[in-house]
Amino acid sequence: MNNLDIDKPIIELENRIAEFEKISKENNIDLSNEIDMLSKKLVNLKNEIYENLTAWQKVNISRASSRPTTEDYIKNICSEFIEFHGDRLYKDDKAIVGGIGIIENMPVTIIGHQKGKDVKENIERNFGMPHPEGYRKALRLMKQAEKFKRPIITFIDTPGAFCGLEAEERGQGEAIAKNLFEMSSLKVPVISIVIGEGGSGGALGLGVSNKVAMLEHSIYSVISPEGLSSILWKDASKANEASEIMKLTSSDLYKLNVIDKIIKEPLGGSQKNIEFTSDKIKDYIVEQLNEYSKKTKEEIVFERYSKFRKIGYDL
Repeated sequence: MNNLDIDKPIIELENRIAEFEKISKENNIDLSNEIDMLSKKLVNLKNEIYENLTAWQKVNISRASSRPTTEDYIKNICSEFIEFHGDRLYKDDKAIVGGIGIIENMPVTIIGHQKGKDVKENIERNFGMPHPEGYRKALRLMKQAEKFKRPIITFIDTPGAFCGLEAEERGQGEAIAKNLFEMSSLKVPVISIVIGEGGSGGALGLGVSNKVAMLEHSIYSVISPEGLSSILWKDASKANEASEIMKLTSSDLYKLNVIDKIIKEPLGGSQKNIEFTSDKIKDYIVEQLNEYSKKTKEEIVFERYSKFRKIGYDL
């Protein structure tokens, strides 16, 4: 089942309400009672569906083409933003965007995976799967942020790093490994937010952070459900079953202390009300920036180190 299947009964009921409203207006008939009754039913239906989502349904919501991207959130939470390009070694990777933004008069460096809204843009953005130069661009901006004492915000939304031959030829593994190494010792706070699909090392290449938050209907995992089912059962079609045992949802990962915060989404997902979600993300970022402004660089580095050392300790 995908997110369109989830929304199908909702859309059908919304169409019935619209039809009743049209009949009422065109024929001057009072159908307010019927419309009110259906409207209440619609609210209950939305609550029933979105408060009882399966892991696989959340996987599909996180991958929805209508889901807001890094650039969408940057536009909504920053009063100003200047994008930087290129890794100074090979070229500019459009699967990762980054630059300097202003949030509540505070300068920050923002870096994130970027997917497309349609087939043409997805091809241009490589479906949000960065090449090595994308991770090197990200690291260049992180080191620049450290030099000028700017906090770093990362938005994670990728099925994984690109695994094509050319990416391997240019050192994909080394590029991600270097990001993990360098991010672990950055002397400025790093705040990561999983906004969609957080997949494998491609996600972790931007995720070695002091704080990791997830949007309510996002996912975060070392492998995709399709990949796991291919390994376990030699059958990618069992991804639905695999997702249920992977503990990849925000609620699962919060219970396991892998993430620090679940950011609430509007009913139906962030794509239904990007302003609502952006405000929640902005509030979280501002709260964290104010908290880290009181800490020394030594405290910031040690906290990040301790966070990852503790993951899985009590399991």
